[in-house]
Amino acid sequence: MTQALFEHCPLGCSSPLISTGIELPEGKLRQCPDCGQMLSACTQAWYDESMQEFDVPEGTLPQGGSQKRHEQRITQILQNARSRLPKQADSVMFLDVGCSSGSVLQVAKQCGFNTHGVEPAPKAAETARQIEGAKVFKGFLHEAAYPDNHFDIITLFEVIEHLTDPIALIKEIGRILKPGGLLLIGTGNAGSWTVKALGNKWEYFDIKRHGGHISFFTPKSMALLAEKSGLSVAAINTKRTNLGEKKDVSWIFYQFNRVMRELLALPARWLNRGHDMLVVLRKP
Repeated sequence: MTQALFEHCPLGCSSPLISTGIELPEGKLRQCPDCGQMLSACTQAWYDESMQEFDVPEGTLPQGGSQKRHEQRITQILQNARSRLPKQADSVMFLDVGCSSGSVLQVAKQCGFNTHGVEPAPKAAETARQIEGAKVFKGFLHEAAYPDNHFDIITLFEVIEHLTDPIALIKEIGRILKPGGLLLIGTGNAGSWTVKALGNKWEYFDIKRHGGHISFFTPKSMALLAEKSGLSVAAINTKRTNLGEKKDVSWIFYQFNRVMRELLALPARWLNRGHDMLVVLRKP
C-alpha cells in the first residue's frame, strides 16, 4: 500500500489521526481529534500531479464577471488590514505568498502598497512579473531570503491548504514581518456547517477540481498554528453556508437551500461556522 502524505497531525498534536467517514477518491479524510484539522489520504505522487494545474500563464486569474467581485473583496480586505497596523505608514510593505499570476498584487498596487510577490510556478510567476511596479520572486518563500522585520502585511490566500508543513512557512513569514505586522490567511473552514451538510460533496475537498487541496483547517487549528508559529490571533471571520450543491439536489431543495443560506448568514459569522475563512494573525 502506498503511503499517504500525512501520518500525523502537521500541527504537532500527539493523538493518532482518526477517520472522518468522509470518503473521497483518494481515501477517507482523516482528522486530528485534538485540533480538528482534516487531512487528505492522497499519496505524494497524486499530490504532485494535481499541483501541475497551477503552472500555466493565467495562473489563478479570475475570469469574466468574477474579476470585479474579486477586486472589490481583496480591496476591502487589504484596506481593513491597513487600518489594523500600529500606524498608518505612508508606504505599506506588502508581500503576497503564492501570488500566482498576480491578481492580488494588482489590487495591492491600486491600494498604493509597495508590492512584492513570491510564486514557485514559473509560468504564472512570469505573468505576475509583467505587473508594473511589482517585484516578484520566482521560487519558494525561504529561497527569497527577505530581511528580518521587512513587511507590514503578508497575504496567504488559498495556499495553506496545499502545505504539508504549514508551521515552517508561517514561522518564516513571522521572521520577515515587522513587529505589529499582519498575516492574512484565506482558506476553507473544515469546521463549517457546509462540511456537516455536504460531507464528500463539498467541492473544496475535491483534489481534481482544486489541485493540491490536502489540509483543511478549522478556527481551532488556526489558533494552534498561530501559537506554534509565535504569532497571535487578531481575528478569525467566516461566512457562507451551503446545504446542497445544485447538481446534486432537486429544484425544490435548491430553492430551500437558497433561503437557508440567507437565514444562516449571520449565525455562521457569529459562530465561525461559515465555509469561507479569513484569519488575521499579528506579530507581537
